[in-house]
Amino acid sequence: MKYDVIVVGGRIGGSVSSLFASKNDVDVLMIEKNPEIGVPLQCAEATSELTFKTLGIQPSKRYICSKIYGVEVHSPDGTHFKMQPSGDEMGYILDRKVFDKSLAVESAKAGTDIMIWTTVKDLIIKNGKVKGVVAKHLDETMEIKADMVIAADGVGSNISRMAGINTLYGVKDVGSCVQYKMVGIDADPNYMQLYFGREVAPGGYAWIFPNEDGVTNVGIGIRDSNETAYHYLNKFISNFNGMPFEMNVGGVPLSGPVEKTYTDGLIVVGDAAGHVDPLTGGGIHLATSCAKIAGEVAAEAIKNEDTSAEFLKRYEEEWKNKIGSIIKNSLKYRKVLDKLNDKELNALARFLKGRDLDSITSTSLLGLVKESPSLVRHLKNVL
Repeated sequence: MKYDVIVVGGRIGGSVSSLFASKNDVDVLMIEKNPEIGVPLQCAEATSELTFKTLGIQPSKRYICSKIYGVEVHSPDGTHFKMQPSGDEMGYILDRKVFDKSLAVESAKAGTDIMIWTTVKDLIIKNGKVKGVVAKHLDETMEIKADMVIAADGVGSNISRMAGINTLYGVKDVGSCVQYKMVGIDADPNYMQLYFGREVAPGGYAWIFPNEDGVTNVGIGIRDSNETAYHYLNKFISNFNGMPFEMNVGGVPLSGPVEKTYTDGLIVVGDAAGHVDPLTGGGIHLATSCAKIAGEVAAEAIKNEDTSAEFLKRYEEEWKNKIGSIIKNSLKYRKVLDKLNDKELNALARFLKGRDLDSITSTSLLGLVKESPSLVRHLKNVL
């Protein structure tokens, strides 16, 4: 077996990389370790319309559960306010199980071969360059050669480490997340609800996302806690009269991208590369943007018969130009948020309530100085 490109991982990063590589007329094999693409669910399922603009497709009713017009933020003392995205950008809650499958189908239609229930055990490396994979499907182990590999195998990517790229995160750099799908939760059908506070979700937040037909996604993400996310989620839902019928768990890298996302014959994309917003933990749009670049650069490398690190460096340059500032700013905001205690969070919520973020001036901040001088000291680097 021989391909131009092998993509390891069949979720968004893998399917989008495969799709755009195949669209550029190279032979692609996508390998997925699970027997069904999109399962198990490991995501809160929220994204923006930018995802579909990047893909060049219209959102389908098959996987759009609800349309989102903004977010309502709740502070520890119950103060809450609504925020809308700039430019009236639409948001969506997806059915990720259907959405991920649909991306894989589009990739297959474009020419990608797909192997499911297949685990990559090792890389084929010749003269320091990645040249394929050793894979196991059921009881059969096989070598599959390729001119290059795209690692889209999730947080803590094994494939990247096999190629010498460090994708290990510290304990405090990964958000531990758990989510229930529930019925019986009374939630605004067009707004996402976010709850902050040390007692609610240390190092993160809890969320209620409207799904469809009376279903909501209720979850929590935490960092650096002696208790589990499961503990905090059950504590959180005790405030509501709802019934869970599905549970999903996962880890999210929140410290920004890995130091290097390419080497000879290999590039890294999605959660494996740390293409996740450090503030929100959202990664669908960022992964889609980077995976499109990955597929296009991989195809270009094949056509130029050059899969060296020097050539593949342009992948990292392009994704940094596209989303690098987004991740950098979000990481800065997250580090500030990490420093705030509940009293400061309450003061910030009271200040922001009823205000248009674009209208905040140095004069209006004087009131915040009087109420919480320590909060202003924390915010001075981001205001």
